[in-house]
Amino acid sequence: MVIQGSQGHGGVTDTFKFILRVSRPRFWIYTGGTYVIGYTLGAYGFMDFLAPSYYVYLIYFFLPANIFIYGVNDCWDEETDCLNPKKGTMEHMLESFERRKLLISLAAVAVLSAVLMLSQTPEEALIFLGFLFLSYFYSAPPLRFKEKPFLDFSSNYLYIMPGIFGYNLVTGSLPDLNLLVAGFCHIAAMHIFSAVPDTEYDSEAGIITTPVFIGRRKALGLSAFFWIILSLLTVHLTDFHPLSFLVFLYPLFPLSVLLSERIRIERIYWYLPYINTSLGGLLFLALINNRVFHWI
Repeated sequence: MVIQGSQGHGGVTDTFKFILRVSRPRFWIYTGGTYVIGYTLGAYGFMDFLAPSYYVYLIYFFLPANIFIYGVNDCWDEETDCLNPKKGTMEHMLESFERRKLLISLAAVAVLSAVLMLSQTPEEALIFLGFLFLSYFYSAPPLRFKEKPFLDFSSNYLYIMPGIFGYNLVTGSLPDLNLLVAGFCHIAAMHIFSAVPDTEYDSEAGIITTPVFIGRRKALGLSAFFWIILSLLTVHLTDFHPLSFLVFLYPLFPLSVLLSERIRIERIYWYLPYINTSLGGLLFLALINNRVFHWI
């Protein structure tokens, strides 16, 4: 049925829909948004946003990067995904007949990435390679960071790498250390919190994540700890700007689950992308005002 529909216009449409499902549009903001924030943090003025390279990597970190991250994940998690109830409902679950299409998509992103690296400076290429390395070996053997406690959330620094790349692209330097630490705290908390609902299924599949290793409640506490550090850093870095206190919404997620049996993490987890998008958008507008328009 799929083979017959893969010819002509229907085939192009089916392939495009498949690529979108694999890339998980709900999570595009985690790479694309990070890139935009990093670039904007380093921008000197309006002319920086007219650079063609800005738009090339804007497109790359929104779609191809996510095809790579989640395509590799689907490729190596085929056996364990069938145990996870969110696969096939909230997230795409790879079917056996789709594997060839997935491998072709991954190869295309790999070629595109190699072509982009030809025009990068050595420092840009190193950051870019770091992103690709973490994106691949988070799921793929022999490293497969996702199965190693504490390395699982640490390797998720891959989501901060687009921001570092964007900052370096416009400035030729690295962001302030406080920003790098804040980024680590956020992705660490995000990863731990998102892994807690999968504890039972990961344990059954033999995947030893941080929540499996230390337990759900301790994992929620660790997630809250990282988000509290992020919140304190954010308030400090913005000189106690009133809007910066909105970042304290993040630790409320794990703390609410810890303190109330009525709040189920499996449900509230799916609100996080909206919080990330809203607060990320607010940060972007503030940075654009500061770097470009100077309205306030």
